[in-house]
Amino acid sequence: MAAENLSVFGHDPWWLVVVKAVFCFAFVMVTVLLSIVMERKLIGWMQRRIGPNRHGPWGMLQSLADGVKLMLKEDIVVKRADKVVYILAPIVAAVPAFMAIAVIPFGPAGDEVSIFGTRTTMQLTDLPIGVLYILATASVGIYGIVLGGWSSGSTYPLLGGLRSCAQMISYEIAMGLSFAAVFLYSGSMSTSAIVDAQHNRWYVLLLPVSFIVYIVAMVGETNRAPFDLPESEGDLVGGFNTEYSSIKFAMFMLAEYVNMVTVSSVAVTLFLGGWRAPYPVSAFWEGANHGWWPMLWFVVKLQLLLFFFIWLRATLPRLRYDQFMKLGWKILIPVSMVWLMLVATVRALRNEDYDFQSIVLYVAGAVVAILLVSFVADLFRGRGEREREVPDGDGSFDPMAGGYPVPPLPGQTLPPVPRRRSRRERELSEVSVSGGVHTLSDESAGSRDGKEAGGA
Repeated sequence: MAAENLSVFGHDPWWLVVVKAVFCFAFVMVTVLLSIVMERKLIGWMQRRIGPNRHGPWGMLQSLADGVKLMLKEDIVVKRADKVVYILAPIVAAVPAFMAIAVIPFGPAGDEVSIFGTRTTMQLTDLPIGVLYILATASVGIYGIVLGGWSSGSTYPLLGGLRSCAQMISYEIAMGLSFAAVFLYSGSMSTSAIVDAQHNRWYVLLLPVSFIVYIVAMVGETNRAPFDLPESEGDLVGGFNTEYSSIKFAMFMLAEYVNMVTVSSVAVTLFLGGWRAPYPVSAFWEGANHGWWPMLWFVVKLQLLLFFFIWLRATLPRLRYDQFMKLGWKILIPVSMVWLMLVATVRALRNEDYDFQSIVLYVAGAVVAILLVSFVADLFRGRGEREREVPDGDGSFDPMAGGYPVPPLPGQTLPPVPRRRSRRERELSEVSVSGGVHTLSDESAGSRDGKEAGGA
């Protein structure tokens, strides 16, 4: 297990703390600007389009031009909005997104670098519960989306905010369970200690299920396609930010991309070795993990994960909301819980000095037993559902029984739709009601005889 050594933090002079904080903010902002341009260009190339090419060399300043354009647009506040909450919501969504980067290590804690002649670590600060701090800041950011949807005073933004809240509850459970497996292996919740614990093997190899669960959960947590249900234009117009414009809309967009950078940085730190160089480089070059080089490896891994976000958006269609909730509650959470129990069992057996073959045998036996129990449970559950599907009574159905039109339940049938009458039958019915059936018959017969005579 990794030993926490946080004594190197908290000794920087105040001006150096300010410099490092400004660097973290600038790093996130520059990464966001590059990510927006990269997303528009890559999706354009994937869809056989040109992409942005007007602002700056090769269109690299397009995202900056979009930010200036949004700031100069008219700022509209709708009449029915709760103005205080309406204005504060974008700030609540954007500010916590920047806070998580404070505990992300860009380099080893024991290998200091020189900044303006002062030796310091390549990390703003660290905490014994650094990963829980990241989870807390990510959770606070969701309140901005929920409050923005509620304060707009409109139906579609409210539904978008409620969807975002449901996503946060569903996918943070799976995300926390994937983190718990990392805590068991590293023996720490400190981000720097977790990276130090991966000196022999990255956790993406030791804990592949946790990594996959976290990747899916981080896409759902950031409301990105194919999980962008809170702002689905197909059924919610624009979702929670429908009634926003100008700089407030830009802050919501900024929060989304900053969250992408944050969750990708957490994935790099917890599963991909953090600032450590990949295996071929670290094996043949001793200085790969010293000096300023660790920042290069961190940035490369971060950009690869951001490319993964863009690739998903250009490839997969948007899920239905029931499919999205089913994925979180019926697949990700149960798989994470079973995997966490297996990881805890392996760690406990290793602490008791069991050999590797015995551990594999016990784990394989547990997996087989769980699969058999789930198969039997599904078999009996399917039989019970088929028995309940037998219709009761005569199967009659009244679609307006509760005052609102409702679809039929299993075993019920809709009443037959009346056949549309022909024009001749409608005319006969109208005349018969007025008592002139014979007159219509005589007139029609006379007109028919006249047409025949004219034809002859």
